[in-house]
Parts: sequence; structure tokens; C-alpha cells
Amino acid sequence: MPAKIPATVVTGFLGAGKTTLIRHMLQNAQGKRIALIINEFGDLGVDGDILKGCGSEVCSEDDIVELSNGCICCTVAEDFIPTLEKLLERDVRPDHIVIETSGLALPQPLVRAFNWPGISTRVTVDGVVTVVDGKAVAEGRFAHDVAAVDAQRAMDENLDHETPLSELFDDQIACADMIVVNKADLMSEAEADALATQLKAESRPGVQVLRAAMGVLPVDVLLGQGIGAEADMDARGEVHHHHHHDDDEDDDHDDHHEHGHDEFESFVVTRGEVADPAAFAAHVSDVIREHDILRLKGFVAVTGKPMRLTLQAVGPRVDTYFDQPFAGPRETRLVVIGEAGLDRAAIMAALSA
Repeated sequence: MPAKIPATVVTGFLGAGKTTLIRHMLQNAQGKRIALIINEFGDLGVDGDILKGCGSEVCSEDDIVELSNGCICCTVAEDFIPTLEKLLERDVRPDHIVIETSGLALPQPLVRAFNWPGISTRVTVDGVVTVVDGKAVAEGRFAHDVAAVDAQRAMDENLDHETPLSELFDDQIACADMIVVNKADLMSEAEADALATQLKAESRPGVQVLRAAMGVLPVDVLLGQGIGAEADMDARGEVHHHHHHDDDEDDDHDDHHEHGHDEFESFVVTRGEVADPAAFAAHVSDVIREHDILRLKGFVAVTGKPMRLTLQAVGPRVDTYFDQPFAGPRETRLVVIGEAGLDRAAIMAALSA
């Protein structure tokens, strides 16, 4: 049976920067063929036009599907499931599926849909990314233009028009595997640090909180989380058990300086064979916790084993499996990815110990 296709759900309020983040992802897809499902009820196709103009060879116009019959979490059976099935039936299957929800969509019903028969064996939720407008949230507004959010909510009769935005925000945070504090360039370092700390405290254990400007984050950080969110619904259930959602048109900020990949760094650690792979995996997890590493992946040479051990870590969660014989030198090579300022010397020493 073919491996399940990973899908990433990108959620967040109107104007948080979801489309900008996805556009940057497409332009730096590193050869991955990405299919997009965009839910923009009442949005006149703005997001789709922005993304279709990204000029990416790995995401053609045929790979972008727009759902405009209402909020995606209210139309799972009517719109989302049939759309997903059509993507899966294509001769050339995508390497990854990215779903951009409307601005007030609850991610939980959407993630739950991946347990449906016919879907559960072919696709898995790689992770839920919640994008927040850092400046607005720090000021207690949750969205840059609250009136615009309420106006779009009023356009969909299926939505709860009375629920405070703060409760919708809580639900989006409750479902997140990664929280992106976008528009960090509009905040002071102290404001951004305080908000990141607050969101980390309010989210589930293991949820990563990252800062970004203009949605600029490395693809290796956004994709490949390997969470399998649909199998973990109890931990990410709706906080307020409501059904409310709306649309999104993410605005750009061309008058602010752009933070780029220089805010992240990666390097390779090379070492010899490992005698005890389980003990080494536990040690890697400890090093990740101590140094706040985002991703760690590579291959481990295990003493007495002809096969190489693939190691992948998202935060402190480490997964390993033997995949194929070594084609080159029998050595352990690990790629470390994190925010700028990692203590390379200490990390290299720890992983080489």
C-alpha cells in the first residue's frame, strides 16, 4: 500500500498572514509537489489568485482548489471530502497537501474528517499550523481589523455570529501543533518574547511557538512534522464546543523590513557508529530539550547493523527506523535546525558524546 500523503492544515484569523506564509512555502518548496485546498467563502478568490501567481513549478494552477460554498468546517461532507478524494485519484499524486482554512474556521472538524473511511488509509494530518497576528494579539484584538472579521462572519448563515473572537482564538490554539506569531517585525523584542511565552503556556505540551515576519519560515520547519493529528483528537478538542468560522484575506506589509531565513540556522553533526540506538534516541531527545532545537534528522550508523537507522525528530519527539544499507561511509550524520543563536559547539559536543 502506498505511503499516506501528509497534509498540513493552516488556520488563523483574517489578516494573520496565512496566504503570505503559504506563498513563501510554495516559492521555496525544494522540489515537493504541493496541492492546495483553499477555503475562501466571500473572499472573491483573492487568496487563490495570489497563490496561482506564485510562479512555482511544483504547484501549478491545477494543484490549487478553491472551496467557496461556505466555511470548510461546516461543509466537510459536501465539499472537503469529495475535493480531497479527487486529489487522491490523480495520476500524479501530490507529495504534500496544504489546506488553508477560512479566517474563522475551527480546525477540529476538519482534522476529524481525516478519520473518514476511504480517507484515513491514504492521507494523514502532518500538523496543524495556527498563524496569529502577533501585533493584534499582543494588543488584545486577535485580528488587525475586527470589523472586517465580523463582517465576513455575518456573510455565512452557518456560523455562530455571537461567540467572542477570544473563544474562537482559544479553539485555534487548542488544535495547533505549531503556532506562528506572524508580524513579529511590528513588535519589540520584549513584546514578541512575552507573547510567545504566553502562547506556549496556553498550548498543549510539545506545541512549538515560532516568530515570523511576512510568513517567512523554512519549509523544513513547516512541513514534515509527522504528527498524525487525526489520531489525537481528544487532546485538541474544541474548547468551547461551538461552530463558528469565516474567511480570510491575508494582507501583506510591504512597508516593513522582512525577516528571512537568517533567523534560522542549520548545521550538520557527523560522528561515528552508535552501539545502543534506543539510548542514543533518548539522548538526542534530551539534547533537543536542552537547546530548544526545532528539527533534527539524519542517518545513524549502528554497530553490527548493515542497515542505516533513519532518525527524525520534531521537538523532543524522536522517531527511528532502519531503511536501507549504507551506500557510502558508515558514519552518523545529523542535520540540526533551529532558530538563530543555537549553541553549535555545545550541541555538536553533546551529540558526539
